[in-house]
Amino acid sequence: MRGGSSRGPFFLASDLPSDVATRDRVLLAVMGSPDRRQIDGLGGAHPLTSKVGIVNKSSTTGVALDFLFAQLQPDKDTVDTTPNCGNMLAAVVPFALERGLIEAQGDTTTVRVLTLNTDMQCDITVQTPMTPNGRRVRYTGNARIDGVPGTSAPITINFLDTAGSVCHGLLPTGRVKDRVTVRGAGCDAFTLDVTCIDNGMPLVIFNASDIGATGYESVAELNANAALKARIEALRLLAGPLMGLGDVTDKNYPKMTLIAAPRHGGSISTRSFIPHVCHDAIGVLAAVTVATACVLKGSVCDGVAQMPESDEPTVSVEHPTGELSVALGLDPANPQNVKKAALLRTARLIMRGEVMVPSDVFIKNNKLTMQIK
Repeated sequence: MRGGSSRGPFFLASDLPSDVATRDRVLLAVMGSPDRRQIDGLGGAHPLTSKVGIVNKSSTTGVALDFLFAQLQPDKDTVDTTPNCGNMLAAVVPFALERGLIEAQGDTTTVRVLTLNTDMQCDITVQTPMTPNGRRVRYTGNARIDGVPGTSAPITINFLDTAGSVCHGLLPTGRVKDRVTVRGAGCDAFTLDVTCIDNGMPLVIFNASDIGATGYESVAELNANAALKARIEALRLLAGPLMGLGDVTDKNYPKMTLIAAPRHGGSISTRSFIPHVCHDAIGVLAAVTVATACVLKGSVCDGVAQMPESDEPTVSVEHPTGELSVALGLDPANPQNVKKAALLRTARLIMRGEVMVPSDVFIKNNKLTMQIK
């Protein structure tokens, strides 16, 4: 399924091995990792198309579905279930309806979903009109999101209590802005201001000009700039412990976000590294977190972002292939307290069927770890 501007196979949790190590071997085989081209699997040779969704009915009170997101990498043998993915999240309810885990409620269906990775809940609304075969998910429509060709039916995601999704709070360093000096292999020492923040995705946000960029470069230009990437990685390794994340050398977070003044009528311009490759757009929850930083007085976004005066501002986050708008709900008594964050995504069912997994994936120490169907 395509979810937002990401893509990957979705599974019922009951169809995968319960043993995590075996499950991860299965997912690596399914995607064809590790291999840069993922030639022996379903992966698309890019982090955005090396994602997996695992869905199950929830046992949590008030929650209908549990969602476990897995991030794989084309050229690595890792399966990371630590971070969120707001794009793949958009496909959870359509998948559950297609597989009969839940029933359509009416012309629209709103379902509460728990993301197991970070214990985050959200309400997702999809269109389920009546057809000759009963109510079905509608995929066609007029909603457009940057990074995806054409238009589709809108899917609304209202995030609930996203602060501190992976870190121990919205501002894991306890400050809205930190001044740090970075020393790392492959780059000269440099000092800059950063905002370390987690409102759905751990981010390190900083002005592009502070690391020798403009913030308007193309994705190809940034990915080809080895010196720039070395500075960004040195900063990321420094920020990990500051954010309470420990050694992040082998982790997919924090994501690194370069900011600059908007150029196309939006609120702020971004270039996002996820964490070693520049994103063609920006992740959904990264956009929510950037939007949150834009309303925090004293953050690195303060004075760069062009923000409306409103208790419910819509923050337009510009990225290399367009923009992503985030509607925030602020506490009037404390404008820096973000009570809700909502946005629009789309999704599509691309195919259904069987994926073949080599039998030796299920064998460990000469023992069969799962009955092969």
